[in-house]
Amino acid sequence: MFDSYTETTLVLHEDRCINCRRCTEVCPHAVFAAGKETVTIARPADCMECGACQKNCPVQAVEVQSGVGCAWAMIGAALRGKDLDSGECSCGGDNNTCCGGGEK
Repeated sequence: MFDSYTETTLVLHEDRCINCRRCTEVCPHAVFAAGKETVTIARPADCMECGACQKNCPVQAVEVQSGVGCAWAMIGAALRGKDLDSGECSCGGDNNTCCGGGEK
């Protein structure tokens, strides 16, 4: 079973990567690092699955299922004016809260 707190949907297709390094520029958590021939995933656990890397890759070398992680829940809650700990989150955090934070 997929555990969004320890795993990520992020995949780098090195055979497609042209080393443009756009992913290193747009990633808010410095998940990617510059490599000699391709970028590398240096900090996979820090990926919040926002999708910025995938959207900015000109050769579709990066895949991620944005909208499945806690970043999506946080953005959705902010847009709806809701509190993450209101019990409306279904991302699987402790006490049915996103990212396991807070008590009801």
